[in-house]
Amino acid sequence: MAKVEKEPTQVGSGAIASVKNIFARILAVFAASGLSIIGAGAVVGINTVKAVILAGTLGVATVVEKLARGFLDDGKLTVKEINAAFRSVDKKAID
Repeated sequence: MAKVEKEPTQVGSGAIASVKNIFARILAVFAASGLSIIGAGAVVGINTVKAVILAGTLGVATVVEKLARGFLDDGKLTVKEINAAFRSVDKKAID
């Protein structure tokens, strides 16, 4: 009997759970991107708060763009597409 591989799912894989998961992960992207730039802003003479907001927003924009492109492809987002979008901003993620 052939083994059929199912697409990876998350706990509570309904639409609401996916939306909550995406928003929580976007918040984490903002925090990770923003906090990683704190020292660099001071070196270049940019206000620390502005540097954090800029870096966080750029990280979030990257993820949102990839999510939008995945949705445009076929009108739905799979768990694989969502994970790939967030993996693009996490340089330490293992493929």
